[in-house]
Amino acid sequence: MAESQNLDKCLEAIAKQESGGNKDIGCVMDKGSLSCGPFQIKLPYYKDAGEPGRLPGQSVEDAWKNCANDYSCAATTVKNYFDRYQHKCPEVSPCEAMARLHNGGPNGCSKPATDAYWNGVNDKL
Repeated sequence: MAESQNLDKCLEAIAKQESGGNKDIGCVMDKGSLSCGPFQIKLPYYKDAGEPGRLPGQSVEDAWKNCANDYSCAATTVKNYFDRYQHKCPEVSPCEAMARLHNGGPNGCSKPATDAYWNGVNDKL
């Protein structure tokens, strides 16, 4: 239970880092592609996370936008991505791993470029 609560706080901090915690941010252009919702989730990330919330017959693009803009579904997406890649981050706390993977992709924990992002998330915990 404690780890789950800590990860929920971590998710809140990541959302604050990504969008100022704005749950109604929608989709915005970021580095040449759309990022959606409070966690600013891109389509390839959503696919990597297993396409949570996708309904039968629904296009992956519609499912991604709907999920990314719904806090609960978006949080599930971030958790799924973390679950998939956390094994690549054995040296750091679960929250740091979640943040650095979210920002830097599957190898985010080993990228110095994610240090500043993690510091920003950590300041919001």
